Amino acid sequence: MPASILYPGTFDPITNGHTDLVRRAARLFDRVVVAIAANPGKTPEFSLESRVAMARSALEEVKNVEVCGFAELTVAFAHKQGIQAILRGLRAVSDFEFEFQLAAMNRHLGPDVETIFMSPAEQFTFISSSLVREIAALGGDVSQFVHPAVMAELRKLKKR
Repeated sequence: MPASILYPGTFDPITNGHTDLVRRAARLFDRVVVAIAANPGKTPEFSLESRVAMARSALEEVKNVEVCGFAELTVAFAHKQGIQAILRGLRAVSDFEFEFQLAAMNRHLGPDVETIFMSPAEQFTFISSSLVREIAALGGDVSQFVHPAVMAELRKLKKR
């Protein structure tokens, strides 16, 4: 088993479902790198710097976790970090087709990098960043779905 794993994503924002996967991966790996994608193909609600800061706050007590931003192919970033495993989350069967395609492409681009799938705890399977943003924008309470630091940033968005 590789000593390190990369958990890439947009994390716009990071949710308790994401942090659940990170905490569980941190029990299995010596080092978990949460890699937050600049992702020019999407238009994130939060800046890269803000998404990195929120993730760091949400994961600060997990000692073997690093959070950083990146703006390149995931496999290339994994190679630069000396990592041979990528963590991807599966909430539901509907996630599988996209994640399977992504894993196959990553394997093509970097045959030495494996993808490992994990599912979040049952209470987090319905949480997504987009749903959290939408509920928060409409004045709903998302405090049970995100870290307090993320909640504070969502409140700032609503005031804009």
